[in-house]
Formats: sequence, structure tokens, C-alpha cells
Amino acid sequence: MLKRFKTVLQPAEAEIIEKKSRFIATVRPVKNEEEAQAFIEEMRKKYWDATHNVFAYQIGERDQIQRFSDDGEPSGTAGLPVLNVLKGDELKNTAIVVTRYFGGTLLGTGGLVRAYGRSAREGVLAAKIVEKVLYSVFHVVTDYSRLGKIQYEILQMGNVIHDTIYTDEIAFVTLVEEGNEEKFISKITEISGAQAQIKQIKHVYGAWIDNQLTIEEINEEE
Repeated sequence: MLKRFKTVLQPAEAEIIEKKSRFIATVRPVKNEEEAQAFIEEMRKKYWDATHNVFAYQIGERDQIQRFSDDGEPSGTAGLPVLNVLKGDELKNTAIVVTRYFGGTLLGTGGLVRAYGRSAREGVLAAKIVEKVLYSVFHVVTDYSRLGKIQYEILQMGNVIHDTIYTDEIAFVTLVEEGNEEKFISKITEISGAQAQIKQIKHVYGAWIDNQLTIEEINEEE
């Protein structure tokens, strides 16, 4: 699993007009190629009467799956400019379909490249670029006498307290960036005199959106 990667936050749509031709960019986050293909087929059905439904997508930890189609436009003038937007922003697991309704005026190869690229760019901006960070989720259980000290140290190290559970003891649900686990365990063990219970539960991806952390569960069996 990647420690950090950029993708889009949400499905989105943007439209531009270029010499009376309509370019509608639809952007969607996808988990795999099957989702990307299903999305493309969905857009083809939705815009069945369009002149072209151009697509591009980039999927995988190393961007190992890259596909694009000009859908009848001159070679290299449509799908590739859309893919280049994904590559330029280093967006993973993202698909874009740009639908064109021809307006009667030829744009030329340069005009097509600019129009498809600009449309894809507007779509990505509407979908919002986010960086997802891989976290290890820990439960840190302690008694009330150590509450303040442990809470302070967790935050001081730059970790995130996602939740706090109060019973006869305190349990901090803590998010630690991947790669910092040993340092975290060592520090909490030290300041608690080895009295705190520290258990790693799972991994999640987190993205900060408007100063709020949004969590995405990971199926680690896949």
C-alpha cells in the first residue's frame, strides 16, 4: 500500500464551450479497471447522442494501468491530452470521460488538444484533488492518572486522536502515519512506564478536507 498518493475527492462534472462545440468532462474516482470501464460505459449510454465520448484513466500504485481513447477524433488530439492531465497532477485511481457535441466549426489538431485538455482540467478542479495518507490505527488504553500526559505526547508527535473512549479506563483511538509505528510504541511505552496497553488494529487512508480528517477503510485481504 502506498504511504501517500493523490486522487480526486468526489465525482464531478464541468463544461466548456469552444467555437460552439460543448465539451463535458465527467470525473470519477475508481478503485480498479473494472470500475473505470463500467463508468465509461455509463457515460456512453448517458451521452449516446454525442459526437465523441473520449476517455482516459490512470490506476495502480505505480500508475501501471494507463488507458485512453480518442473515440474517432484525430489520433493524439483527445484521449492523450486528457491522460496528460491525470499524469501531470499525479492522480491515481481516477477516470475522466470528456463528451463532445460538435458545434459545426472545426478546431484543428491544436484546438482539439487545448479543448480536451482544458475540459479535463476543469473537471479535475471540480472533483477536488486530495492527498490520501496511510495511517496505522492504534488503541492506547491507560488509566485516568496518565490521561493528560499520554494525550499530550500523542499529539506532540504529530499523530491524530480520532476518538476517545471513556470507561473505567481511557482508550485513545490514534492514527499514526505508516512508518512511524515503532517510534510511537516506544515513546508511549516510555512515558507510561510500560503501563499503557498499545494495540495496532488496522490500516486506513485519511484525507484532510476543510480541516476535517475523512477516513477510508481498507480491505487488507484484497
